[in-house]
Amino acid sequence: MKRLSQQIVSSSLFKRFIIGVIVFAGLLVGIETHQPTLEAHHTLFKTLDLLVLLIFIIEIALKLIAHSPRPLDFFKDPWNVFDFVIVAVCLIPASRSLGPVLRLFRVLRVMRLLSAVPKLQILVSALLKSLPSMVYVSLLLFLLFYVYGVAGVLFFGANDPVHFGHLGDALLSLFRIVTLEDWTDVMYLQIYGSDIYQGYNLSAADLAANYPPLEPQAQPILGVIYFVSFVLLGTMIMLNLVIGVIVNGMDDARVDAEIESIKRAEAALENSDDALSLKNQISVLSNQLRDLNNGVTRLSKSIEKTPN
Repeated sequence: MKRLSQQIVSSSLFKRFIIGVIVFAGLLVGIETHQPTLEAHHTLFKTLDLLVLLIFIIEIALKLIAHSPRPLDFFKDPWNVFDFVIVAVCLIPASRSLGPVLRLFRVLRVMRLLSAVPKLQILVSALLKSLPSMVYVSLLLFLLFYVYGVAGVLFFGANDPVHFGHLGDALLSLFRIVTLEDWTDVMYLQIYGSDIYQGYNLSAADLAANYPPLEPQAQPILGVIYFVSFVLLGTMIMLNLVIGVIVNGMDDARVDAEIESIKRAEAALENSDDALSLKNQISVLSNQLRDLNNGVTRLSKSIEKTPN
């Protein structure tokens, strides 16, 4: 039973079948969002959903049997734990309070593609390995935002209180700029002054009611230096820095995946009957070679003692 389960679980045909079931489950949940279709074919959708859940349960059972006599080794792989949790939560009886949560986990069945496709596992592992470095990149980006935000309030607060009235508005405006979303409008307001360039989608009454009076001030040189430098630092350099961190994480994750696959292959070879038989044959041959070597040594010594 164990060998049969191992053959089924490790077969490429079974893996493709599970991937197909995961994709089908995702499409099923998406179709069920159309209420008229769900009401017209409620029984069919219910049956298909139970069938998908039954296939996932059988898959988990086969993997547990394949790890016998130590089935708990199944949970040493985080991806197996991820699959088990999703399937286990879907077995919880539905209730009014748990309904939205259970529907969410049904949608999360699609996320099982991450555990079913090795390439996606490498991508997720790369992102997880990049998190420590991303913390420092985020800290550096925050410092950049903070310095430019304070400078923006000091330089442009009077001319443009909508975008740089206080630090919170300045940080939000800088986030808009770093995403390159109509950032030139904010820059032109500072270059030409708020009395010449009208970059607001607000009426004069709204401006007067919600913001302090404008003090138009054109600052062409300072505006160009401020915004161009921030775009270069925040968008170009920081983006490339993030990409570099993720690429390094990809390399590390790929190496770890190769090492893990080698370890699994070695473990499978050690546990197989063919490997045990081969080890016994090698042991027998080693003993025979040792006896032969001892015999040759004794023969050579006897020849040396024999008079000519």
